[in-house]
Amino acid sequence: MKQARNIPALLLALPPVLLLAGCSHAPTFNILGSFFPSWLLCLIVGICVAALVHWLLTRYKLEKLIAWPVLIYPCLAAFFSFFLWLIFFS
Repeated sequence: MKQARNIPALLLALPPVLLLAGCSHAPTFNILGSFFPSWLLCLIVGICVAALVHWLLTRYKLEKLIAWPVLIYPCLAAFFSFFLWLIFFS
């Protein structure tokens, strides 16, 4: 009879366990003996590409067309980071 009372608890614990089954290894890179998460590498490259876009827009005097650069450039960095993540790690 005690085992019948544990069935609802087991049913509640089953979905998180099934979701964690896909985490077989961490996506990391070995750079000079230190393991870096791949999302961190994508974030750094995304920020660099957004800085490159800023430089190109400034060079061609198109930066004045951007209404809110405080909002646009972080969104560009996030876009490039997510794009790189999807290309290389999905």
